[in-house]
Amino acid sequence: MSRSITKFVRLSPTKARLIAREVQGMNAELALASLQFMPNRGAKFIANAISSAVANGGFEPEEVVVTSCRVDAGPVLKRFRPRARGSASRIRKPTSHILVEVSKANKEA
Repeated sequence: MSRSITKFVRLSPTKARLIAREVQGMNAELALASLQFMPNRGAKFIANAISSAVANGGFEPEEVVVTSCRVDAGPVLKRFRPRARGSASRIRKPTSHILVEVSKANKEA
């Protein structure tokens, strides 16, 4: 089993988790192919993490399965926007930490 962590991605964790749930349990080659054609911005970051996890273990994408794809919340960048009558409202710019684990596929099926 090998893993990869991509930290401080400027993407909301809730948006990234939608994509992470799609690829969990998939063959790595199939997951990378499906992520390539997804319109979501987070698909590129998760695809990079999967290919990095495959390379860290020295595997080929055909022989491994994505066992875990987890997205944790990172620090939030806080900015302010001026509003009416001298007040200000807060803008939250969330970041994410993406953790991907891959392992050898079982040949039982």
